[in-house]
Amino acid sequence: MTSRTIRLMSWNIHRGIGPDRRFDLDRIAAVIRRHAPDILALQEIDTRGRDPACLVPLKGILTPDGHFAEARTKIAPDGHYGHALFSRWPMTGTLVHDLTVWRREPRSVIEATIETQHGALHIVAVHLGLEITERHRQARKLARLAREPKGMATVMLGDFNDWFSFGQVRRTLAAVLPERTSLKTFPAARPTLKLDRIYSSTRGSIRRSWTDHEARACSDHLPLMAELTFGPSERLLDGHARAEDDYPANDRRSA
Repeated sequence: MTSRTIRLMSWNIHRGIGPDRRFDLDRIAAVIRRHAPDILALQEIDTRGRDPACLVPLKGILTPDGHFAEARTKIAPDGHYGHALFSRWPMTGTLVHDLTVWRREPRSVIEATIETQHGALHIVAVHLGLEITERHRQARKLARLAREPKGMATVMLGDFNDWFSFGQVRRTLAAVLPERTSLKTFPAARPTLKLDRIYSSTRGSIRRSWTDHEARACSDHLPLMAELTFGPSERLLDGHARAEDDYPANDRRSA
């Protein structure tokens, strides 16, 4: 039996506004098409004060029948704000979990099973809070979500807002999601922080990860891409994440 490769992408699109202060989802869609992900997570999607048709460049971007789930964390009379998960393949069992802590900004996570052409994959798309204790509580819930599925690999992706070298989110998730990317994505003009990440429960599954410095004109974050390869019969694994330096040099591309 052959291995299974899936391409993922996560990007905080900064409400569709680039450093030139121009709202332009067409240029964001162009970057996404260039990298051709199978599964895509976007954070900071904002339609407030705009024509609802503004999302047309994003919906159906993966395929004409692209599958889509969203988490609206702020709803106003003139639109909404939140994050979304897109897939080439059908999504089942989609749930939106509330991660809001106390009176902090509303936060949520999208959980789904994606029926890929290679088999079922458990996906969790996130956008965590800005305060340390807030993220600590959120990370514990994420770890519980990662433990729940049986017989499926778990992949978690998004903006974790965890900028410390040994941040609480990373430590909390390490036992259940031992594999992760480790690329700098923020600020886009000169990245110094590893805010955006892709985690996997299967050791050795992240074979290649990269960013796209040309996308700095679109948002204050760079997009993060990764190719995950699973064997013919994977199971959830425990262990520790490999350091990015453990990957061959030609399998890492950063801005």
